Amino acid sequence: MSTSKKQQRASWLSALLTRIKWLIDGELNHLLTVNRSQRPWHMPIIAAIAISFPVFVGAYFGDLSSGIKASLGSMIILNLPFAGGLPHRLVTVMAWGFAMILSFALGLIAQLMPVLRLPVFMLIGISVVMLGRYYRQPPPAGLFVLMAGAIALFIPVPIDQVLSAIGLVILGSGSSMLLALLYSLFLLAARPVASVPVYDYQPDMISDSLIVVSFVSLALVVAVLLELPYPYWAAMSCFIIIQGMQLRTMWIKQLHRLLGTLAGMGVAGWMLSWGLSGWGIAIAILCMMFLIESFVDRHYGLAVIFITPLTIFIAEYGSTMSVPPVAGDVIQARMIDTALGCVIGLSGGLAIHSTRLRVPLRRFENWLLLRFS
Repeated sequence: MSTSKKQQRASWLSALLTRIKWLIDGELNHLLTVNRSQRPWHMPIIAAIAISFPVFVGAYFGDLSSGIKASLGSMIILNLPFAGGLPHRLVTVMAWGFAMILSFALGLIAQLMPVLRLPVFMLIGISVVMLGRYYRQPPPAGLFVLMAGAIALFIPVPIDQVLSAIGLVILGSGSSMLLALLYSLFLLAARPVASVPVYDYQPDMISDSLIVVSFVSLALVVAVLLELPYPYWAAMSCFIIIQGMQLRTMWIKQLHRLLGTLAGMGVAGWMLSWGLSGWGIAIAILCMMFLIESFVDRHYGLAVIFITPLTIFIAEYGSTMSVPPVAGDVIQARMIDTALGCVIGLSGGLAIHSTRLRVPLRRFENWLLLRFS
């Protein structure tokens, strides 16, 4: 009897170890898998040129911070669809351009009245999420639009420079729209037109948007209450994590985010120690943007390695302050903000899949649709 029990325990332990090994192998496979890119090979080149061009212009005129602000507007090139005819593609980019300009402008205006920061951020967030869901945008969807608004809420911009800063974002968006037109003409000449998806209201669009914005705003509030120097980084980390619709996707993306950020902070500290000139910063942004767009749909963790120093460069060198960023302080703050955002983002992912939370939200959504239909 004793021998039989020992055999059963040994069999159970062996099965458990096999199961654990299978789970670890499965997670490592998802973590290390490099996917095949679904986009044209020249898209990273176009994106890098579009986003870094205003920075080069700013470096040429000796006004790097203005060039970096304009590069925020240029990021709408990342929302260019690869399906449909020319009008569809341009209208989509123009819609995101308008969202980018409005997001940045509202952020700068709310900065002048701190009590408006949270309501304005929530308004920008829910608009960006719903716009991305409506247009069925793949990542990065509205990430950079929300980031522009979040940065504008906290970067120091004197009141007499608010209008000029908004104008710079408009110029950056306009240059990207022009490049999107030329690139779309090239794509349409090289390949047949793919069918355009039918855009209409999707079930749970309002519910999902409310959950996402609530947790992203919570990350921002917690970061502000903890008096973290860069609270918008926590909100952006949360937004990236919570975008995944499956818990496994969120878990893998969280690991990618954390591991990529750790490596990216090392890269950022190394690059900040170079003491780059304006031209050097412009070249660095060009290279980082090319690498991000080359890796983002292949392996998110590799892309984050370069997203981390890119966002640090944009936030620090885009400020009107003349004091250069201190590598150690920036990296330590970035790690804390990222960890906070990832934890809150994963909690938001659990909330998205909560049936208890879904029921009242769906009732509210149905009432809202009936009320305004």
